[in-house]
Amino acid sequence: MLWLLCGPSRAMESHQVLVIRIKIPDGGAVDWTVHSAPQLLFRDVLDVIGQVLPDATTTAFEYEDEDGDRITVRSDEEMKAMLSYYYSTVMEQQVNGQLIEPLQIYPRACKPPGKRNIHGLKVNTRAGSANNSSSAVSDSLPSNSLKKSSAELKKILANGQMNEQDIRYRDILGHGNGGTVYKAYHVPSGKILAVKVIPLDITLELQKQIMSELEILYKCDSSYIIGFYGAFFVENRISLCTEFMDGGSLDVYRKIPEHVLGRIAVAVVKGLTYLWSLKILHRDVKPSNMLVNTRGQVKLCDFGVSTQLVNSIAKTYVGTNAYMAPERISGEQYGIHSDVWSLGISFMEIQKNQGSLMPLQLLQCIVDEESPVLPAGEFSEPFVHFITQCMKKQPKERPAPEDLMGHPFIVQYNDGHAEVVSMWVCRTLEERRSAQGAP
Repeated sequence: MLWLLCGPSRAMESHQVLVIRIKIPDGGAVDWTVHSAPQLLFRDVLDVIGQVLPDATTTAFEYEDEDGDRITVRSDEEMKAMLSYYYSTVMEQQVNGQLIEPLQIYPRACKPPGKRNIHGLKVNTRAGSANNSSSAVSDSLPSNSLKKSSAELKKILANGQMNEQDIRYRDILGHGNGGTVYKAYHVPSGKILAVKVIPLDITLELQKQIMSELEILYKCDSSYIIGFYGAFFVENRISLCTEFMDGGSLDVYRKIPEHVLGRIAVAVVKGLTYLWSLKILHRDVKPSNMLVNTRGQVKLCDFGVSTQLVNSIAKTYVGTNAYMAPERISGEQYGIHSDVWSLGISFMEIQKNQGSLMPLQLLQCIVDEESPVLPAGEFSEPFVHFITQCMKKQPKERPAPEDLMGHPFIVQYNDGHAEVVSMWVCRTLEERRSAQGAP
């Protein structure tokens, strides 16, 4: 095999090295190492192909998708789609512990003239390198086809709906799950987005969580689940573009009036019920993953540790410890009812005025003591009963999804009056602004 190195005149410092394998008509191949993949243009690739095939004029090239179909690239936009698709396969190979296969392209060439070596390419023609390199790569690849969900994800990543050039980053909204979340402006649509930017040099476990979140965001279509606009790869990071909720998460609010919390609870229960109907267990239900906006909408987010249930049972130990159900803390099998516990303890924490039950205290209660209860004198009987039912120590004693929706506390506030939440969010945000502007 021939090895081509991108000369210093074209190379720029980058954390991501891209190897493009140019397949030539006689069955051989040339590997081109690119150190500045983000700056790579369609015409750059054509120029390099011209070095490899000097007796032909190349106007386009092809790559293979997950089904083995050839996709033609004729422009910078189509090349971005190709790179997005390729980087998604790279991440999947990393997650599965496989060797990373070069990006293979197939020139579409017609006759004449050759081109000058404007890239300063160096060609190494050592004998035997072709056979050895290609066999080492092919032996590492799985023979089975990709899962349908992964194939669908690659189509989302490659469809060009979102790209770095159209995003204008503004404020940092927060950190977590291996990445940073930004408030951003999408120029073509004029929308404000939340963009989670995650580096690919993170642990394999976090990469699996990213894949899980992408699959679930793509699959979900509910007004109680955060909206997903698309994702893209740039250099060594992936960016997930989702709906921006201008009210933020519930963990930043003080005690919420019960008539407001009741309507928030209705939306959260509907969101969880929707996930459960898809056999998806959230596994990280907590106030910081419940978002509100000034329109009065309430939505669940952060599905990095969610899982597709098999027979409604899960075994892995992931999530935020302080909100875990007893069976999860003990390392036992768990299912939908563990999300119900987390729902109950989340609303208890909110109404206990945020932070009055610290994580260590919560863990001690979960493992060693009886479930904490709300004092009946401070809260309505339906709300106290709802929390008590959700936080039963035995999973089977907690309400099932249909029982949650039929609980008197949920029924009482299931009236569609989003304006109640809207007014409360707007008033709270205004109070914060006034306090920040006060001397």
